[in-house]
Amino acid sequence: MVKPFKVNISNKVIKEIKNKVKKYPWHEMPKDGGWKYGTNLNYMKKISNYWVKKFDWKKQEDKINKFSNFITKVDKINIHFIHEKGSGDKPMPLLIMHGWPGSIFEFLHIIEKLAHPERFGGKEEDSFDVIVPSLPGFGFSDPPTRPIGPRKMANIFNSLMTKNLGYKNYLAQGGDWGASISNWLGYDHSKTCKGLHLNCLTMRHPSGPQTQEEKDWQTKFDKDQIMQDGYRTQQATKPQTLSYGMMDSPIGVAAWILEKFYFWSDLKKDDIESVYSKETLLANIMVYLVTRTFNTASWIYYGRREEGGRFFPKNFKKINVPTAIAMFPAEMSSWPPKSYLDRIFDITRSTKMLKGGHFAALEQPDLLVNDIKEFARTLR
Repeated sequence: MVKPFKVNISNKVIKEIKNKVKKYPWHEMPKDGGWKYGTNLNYMKKISNYWVKKFDWKKQEDKINKFSNFITKVDKINIHFIHEKGSGDKPMPLLIMHGWPGSIFEFLHIIEKLAHPERFGGKEEDSFDVIVPSLPGFGFSDPPTRPIGPRKMANIFNSLMTKNLGYKNYLAQGGDWGASISNWLGYDHSKTCKGLHLNCLTMRHPSGPQTQEEKDWQTKFDKDQIMQDGYRTQQATKPQTLSYGMMDSPIGVAAWILEKFYFWSDLKKDDIESVYSKETLLANIMVYLVTRTFNTASWIYYGRREEGGRFFPKNFKKINVPTAIAMFPAEMSSWPPKSYLDRIFDITRSTKMLKGGHFAALEQPDLLVNDIKEFARTLR
């Protein structure tokens, strides 16, 4: 059963969060800090002041509730999703998925462009039925009873699309965990998932790098990720321990998330607000706080480790659905050589973007939307 859903967080919850932000005991940081050691102290004070005095969560609720929101049970988990029916008589079903530390807020400003392109100077025949779920344990979806990884989530979302919503087939799009889930949809559900559009590579081939070019990429990739692995290791091994400190600290959650938006984005002059407004950053952070899901959202890292980590199974066979690759230059997870990608995917479109980073839908929405539409034309 699919039930209508509306976001309506109590004023009491919002007030409690703001009071904790207001009363946070600021402490000493290294004098030469900046962003070098983690989230910038001066910026945290600046955005926290805005948070307390000017940020209005209810306006962000209106942005979500502008669309048709629903809840439905899949594998005993209540899954929240936005479902915007496309224009015309033949819109293509498009499942578009966020990652960590993102949320449905990544896509609110592109849903209408995808569902109703004619309103933005495009063609009605390029329209999509846009389905944007909150991942299990994230935001407005319920958590599983224990950690699950992206392969299990792919099973859940395939059931959402085919059983609960009745689509015969669909296109899957994602970056970060959304890309991992898309990979598994293409691998395990190729009869219903008819295409993949990816703006991040999160999985590895079990045979490893083969050519010297691939080996050089692997070496550089592993070196680049050393400074990224702290949060990932913690969430993949002991997420429960981390959660005790975070569940009662809006500043802690904000700092943990803002660090990623700073380091994973295509910024100008190292200014996070050259890409994101305070409203956008705080709206995404608040999703984790008002739903109390910082803890359960981190479970996906533990779940992937139990599923085998970054690697596909040893008996892996190439994903045989048409795949489009959108390469944004500031993506923190660097893309491997084409030879490596060709062993994983049936790549029918590959686009090197001139700007943008990890959070493509927020950073370069029009580039992402246009690339999805161009790819979808080859599948319609």
